[in-house]
Amino acid sequence: MTEYSGIRGTRVKYLASDPTLNTSTEGQVWYNSTEGVLKSLVQIKAWSSSAPMTNARYTIDPGIGASQSDAIGAGGYGTTSLTEEYNGSGWSSGGNLNTARYYGVGGGIQTAAWIAGGVGFPPNAIIADTENYDGSAWTASGSLPTATRNAAATGLQTAGLLFGGNTPTPPSVVDATYEYDGSTWTANPTGLNTARRSLGSAGTQTSGLAFGGDVGPPGNSSATEEYDGSTWTSANNLPSTQRAAGSGGTQTSAIYMGGDLRPSGVALGTRTVIYDGTNWTTTANMGTGRYEHGGAAANNSAAVAFGGYITAATSLTEEYNSNINTITAGAWSAGGSLNTGRQSAGGFGIQTAAALAGGNYGSPPTLLGVANTENYDGSSWSPSGNLSTARRYLSGAAGTQTSGLVFGGFDAAPGATAATEEYDGSSWTAGGNLVNARGNIGGSGTQTAALGAGGTGRVAFSEEYNGTSWSEGNNLNTGRSLAASSKNGLQTASLVFGGSSAPGAPGTSSATESYDGTSWTTVNSMNQAKDLSTGAGTQTAALSFGGYDGAVTISNSESWDGTIWSTSPSLGTANNQQAGTGLQTAALSIGGSSPLTATEEFTGGTEVVTASTLTTS
Repeated sequence: MTEYSGIRGTRVKYLASDPTLNTSTEGQVWYNSTEGVLKSLVQIKAWSSSAPMTNARYTIDPGIGASQSDAIGAGGYGTTSLTEEYNGSGWSSGGNLNTARYYGVGGGIQTAAWIAGGVGFPPNAIIADTENYDGSAWTASGSLPTATRNAAATGLQTAGLLFGGNTPTPPSVVDATYEYDGSTWTANPTGLNTARRSLGSAGTQTSGLAFGGDVGPPGNSSATEEYDGSTWTSANNLPSTQRAAGSGGTQTSAIYMGGDLRPSGVALGTRTVIYDGTNWTTTANMGTGRYEHGGAAANNSAAVAFGGYITAATSLTEEYNSNINTITAGAWSAGGSLNTGRQSAGGFGIQTAAALAGGNYGSPPTLLGVANTENYDGSSWSPSGNLSTARRYLSGAAGTQTSGLVFGGFDAAPGATAATEEYDGSSWTAGGNLVNARGNIGGSGTQTAALGAGGTGRVAFSEEYNGTSWSEGNNLNTGRSLAASSKNGLQTASLVFGGSSAPGAPGTSSATESYDGTSWTTVNSMNQAKDLSTGAGTQTAALSFGGYDGAVTISNSESWDGTIWSTSPSLGTANNQQAGTGLQTAALSIGGSSPLTATEEFTGGTEVVTASTLTTS
């Protein structure tokens, strides 16, 4: 029998434990004598889910962004002027387009992008308009020589390339090639060898790549062409026809993901192919088939696909990675069920050591509230000592499982109460009363240094607790009720977000305010206005989840990095009036409107190097 050393020239290492896993270990094989298995570090090619866009849409620009963490979704059918920016984990709102459009295309990076052509909305006519983006606002620039839709594009804001598409007169698929210098378009008389629309693109103005697309009757194309700044040259074809898909990368390292694979396949394709400068190779399939979606990539090893059409517009986002790391996307999962189902209760603590007190339940919910308290150990809930005062609308809560605090709410009167109670992990004792009795307070801090802001009546009151008594501090800038807060923030560093606005303002709010121990400062708003939601985390790393957007209960989740809000993985079940606590990467959603007994746990995404076990077959 041939020995491994005779094939490879070296013996398999015999080790008591795995070596340090990094890029230098890739491709190595060793025997782990402790585990009794043969192992290797190999490259993993896979798609994983990421946080959804705020706004579902399709016919979105298919490729603005220089990398997986630098994508822009601009325009699109149904939300045609909106811009969203992706930071590698979630989406945040950008400046609106001046000319609403779908089927537009563009290029550049998040702080210096461009978009051109498409279909204006209204009046649904093909347009030549071009706009430049500086990271916050779009400004009008020079128009295309010919109005064009369904084209492809690549390149920078000052060196862009647009090719193919449809024109209105005559209404046909074209081979046109245009170059952009940041203000003016120039037509290249040498067009594509194969005229087409809805094609993929990669590269730069002087080193471009065109692939796939729709040639009109009789159908889709598999053709690939390379551009050298003046001329298009045919290259090796795609494995089969593909159109209306996300794309990106360079001329020697490109990716084409999903799309319409007809006539050789299906409309909702999951197929992903990568290009190495010579050949196309099929790699891991997308998790969800779709077409007319956006995409961005720096190369064929890391890409993002977003939006598109499934049975309707979608907000789904997926990431493709080819590396030695195992990537686990952040997600919500089911936790242990409450013994007493309820909504509008008060929660505090961390994911593995939390407490829940008060609330109401039933259909319709009991108006008097309950006194029940339960403790959570990370997997199950157990009953604990009851509150002295049964109450509901108890979002005023703070502290840890063994040193907690609840304040305000509505009691059996029925009416707002000023009562404060302190918890030691098993029993409650009375604390000092609030200055202003109210419920639906945004609470955070500790048992001896708590903060309560806003509340019933959409008030702007802000109060601080020192472990004995409450005192009034400076008011919120925007009075509100039903707001969420960074539950594990400090009295001197906290955050309040969303809620119902002050009288005279529109209902649900997206406003966010930050507290420094003295004053409240208005900071960037959430992407989606809502009330009846809840929160977790700290002043610089918060999480908002669930709520009511003024029309329906939502599963929306957003994360705060200290500067902006971006989308985060959604709750498993749309919910409002639930309690929330924990950290941004380890949060709890407890009870709520649907269902009353449910607990959901959020775990942030991870990326780790993992050795693969080799088996015989």
